[in-house]
Amino acid sequence: MIPFAEAIASRKVFIIDGAMGTQLSARGGTPGPAANLNCPELVKAIHAEYKRAGAHIILTNTLTANRIALEHAGLADKIREINETGVKLARQAVGDECWVCGDMSSTGKFLEPLGDYTEDQFYDCFAEQAAILAKAGVDLIIIETMTDVREAAIAAKAAKAAAGLPVIACIAFDPAKNGEYRTMMGDTVERAVEELADAGADAIGANCGTIDPIEMSEVIARMKSFTNMVLVAEPNAGKPELAAGEVTFKLSPEEFAEGVVRCVEAGATLVGGCCGTTPAHIAALASRQL
Repeated sequence: MIPFAEAIASRKVFIIDGAMGTQLSARGGTPGPAANLNCPELVKAIHAEYKRAGAHIILTNTLTANRIALEHAGLADKIREINETGVKLARQAVGDECWVCGDMSSTGKFLEPLGDYTEDQFYDCFAEQAAILAKAGVDLIIIETMTDVREAAIAAKAAKAAAGLPVIACIAFDPAKNGEYRTMMGDTVERAVEELADAGADAIGANCGTIDPIEMSEVIARMKSFTNMVLVAEPNAGKPELAAGEVTFKLSPEEFAEGVVRCVEAGATLVGGCCGTTPAHIAALASRQL
């Protein structure tokens, strides 16, 4: 594989893999970064299936493996082992045929004045995880499922400095009034574009949230109106629905792929899936002429 920085500069469409957490649950595993230690063969098998489905970019199972999030789970002493193993499993599954992307997300806590954490504490937390992932051999970093643009910008800045690799930053949006989209914290699409660009992200976009792929294409189109940066879209397999006490996602692979094609038409060149997506969803996307 060529260096990822060259790949995104080409503005060609590349496919990111799909969900890990919902796939672990569906196959009898426990979702979360501890699965790297508790059921490594299952994690590796899911990575391999996404590769066979046509994904070019495979995300490590390290989404919530930063120190602050792991402290809450009682796993802070395993931060290095969890992250290093996550990279190793992805690399074993796909070799050099895909880019391995270090996956990072929120601490799950709030910054001052809403919470107890300072910007410096968040920066150090994200820098630590990014440095571990980079040393373990990832090709790039993605910061995703962020509902606070301020936190996402800190994470992007820290990851760029600590890893020295391309950094993608994605925000989770929800429908708002008058056809707009905002984060849980009330951040607009325009603010997300401005702050993530200022933080040094190499590509920005949207993932997860409570929007479907068609609505995500509208978010991407709005981002496109504010920037010429590389844009990323990773929608869920439809809107989350509660059934029998469980959150479900009901879009078929073909319906999902059709929505992601709309995201490409809106300007996204890095596209994949988030919650509820499966290797079948990614295969349906890979079969399209993107």
